[in-house]
Amino acid sequence: MKPPDLPDSDASTLSVVAEPLDAARCEPYGWMLANPLRVEAGSPAFTSAATDFFRVHLFDAGASGETEILWVTYRDTNARIESLELHRLTQQAVVPLSAPVVQIVATSNENGLPDLSTLRAFVIPLGAGLCMRAAVWHATRVTSGESLCLMLTRASTTLDLIDHLKTGAPALESVIRSIQTHTLAVPM
Repeated sequence: MKPPDLPDSDASTLSVVAEPLDAARCEPYGWMLANPLRVEAGSPAFTSAATDFFRVHLFDAGASGETEILWVTYRDTNARIESLELHRLTQQAVVPLSAPVVQIVATSNENGLPDLSTLRAFVIPLGAGLCMRAAVWHATRVTSGESLCLMLTRASTTLDLIDHLKTGAPALESVIRSIQTHTLAVPM
C-alpha cells in the first residue's frame, strides 16, 4: 500500500501507525470479520466442496434499531487525523469491496471523549472487515484513489448524520469531535 499524502511535519502532531487487522488487537474496538472458516459450538456453519458459510458476528443495531446496508465510497487520503466520529446506539461494520481502507479507532475516556492513548489504525484488506462496537470513535482513510465499501449500520443513525451534515442540525445519535492532530503512517 502506498502511504497517504503526508503533511509537513510539525512538533504538535502525533503519529499513529496503521497495522494489519488482527482479531486480538482490534477486540477493544470491535470484531474482525474475515476468513478462514470458523466453526464454533452453537454457531451456525456449513461446509461442503461447493460452499462454506458461517456466522462471524450477530450485528446489534441497538434497541428498536433497524439494520441497513449502505454502499459507502471513501476518498479521504489525508494523513492528518483531526477529528473522530462516534455512533451512540449502533455497531457499524465496514467491509472494503474495491480497495483496502485504513480504519482509525479509539475508545472513550471516563468523560465520553476520545481516549487518544487508545488510538489505533488498522488496514482492512479486501476479503475482511471490521465491525466496531457502539460508541467507538472512528475515522476512515484510503491510501490512494477511492474504496467502495459495504457498511452495516442503523437506519436512523444514517438519517440523523445526513441531516446534521447537510443542515447543521444537532446530531442525536452521532458525535463528531476535533482531536489533537495525529499523522497516519501506513507501512509499505
